[in-house]
Amino acid sequence: MFRGFYTVASGMITQQRRTDMLTNNMANANTPGFKADQSSLRAFPEMLLQRFESQSVPTEKGLNLPFNKTIGPINTGVYMQEVMPNYIQGALNTTDQRTDIALIDINMPPNEENGVNGSVFYTVQGPTGEVRYTRNGDFTLDGQGFLTTASGHYVLDEQGNTIQLANDQFSVGENGQLTGANGEVARLGVGFAANPYQLVKEGDGLFRTEDGNPLANAYNEAGIQFRLQQGALERSNVDVSRTMTDMLTAYRAFEANQKVLQAYDKSMEKAANEIGRL
Repeated sequence: MFRGFYTVASGMITQQRRTDMLTNNMANANTPGFKADQSSLRAFPEMLLQRFESQSVPTEKGLNLPFNKTIGPINTGVYMQEVMPNYIQGALNTTDQRTDIALIDINMPPNEENGVNGSVFYTVQGPTGEVRYTRNGDFTLDGQGFLTTASGHYVLDEQGNTIQLANDQFSVGENGQLTGANGEVARLGVGFAANPYQLVKEGDGLFRTEDGNPLANAYNEAGIQFRLQQGALERSNVDVSRTMTDMLTAYRAFEANQKVLQAYDKSMEKAANEIGRL
């Protein structure tokens, strides 16, 4: 009976976590460059149940022979194994704003180990000065003329330096070359992740590497093709209709587990209050 409680509880916890993930996807449906999370569910490893008994043998001294009988396999529920971002390219949205720059994948070779296509990311400065990566090209200029993300992180050039401009009258070529109104020249830093699933997702649309090492310079990588487009933004790749359907499915599954839990609770109540009287 208690095993049933554990199974139902694990199902409810899993669906609650899945709902939280889908809710976050829905909340970022309009966030430029946002990569929707996707989850995989897995059952706990199966356990083999056996019953241990002993059988009396009618001998002069009395002998008990132990033996076991196989009942069968059982597992104790399900859990969310992992959450991974979906790195598929989002649709482009033309804004005609000079500070909006979309990063577009053209040809990304698949990773030899898992067959996953690589991806490119802007390099930005994290909260404590470390290098972080983003697909959100919604840039702006701060009060000192530094190019930053919408959340205030400095955008870095190819050498890892911040980019300072006189005003927003600058141009960006498809190869990342940035030219300012007063002749400032820089090249937007772009990193290449051969296996993007090794990146760790953080807040504000930022990613970091698992080992802390920087990504390879995308401009120097052979076999990959990408371009930058000024006056456009990569939209979120969240499928709103699919996400709504998945949220309803997760809610119904949670509700079904809840009803089973209530049934177990009533059975335990009868066992404690009614059977005990007999």
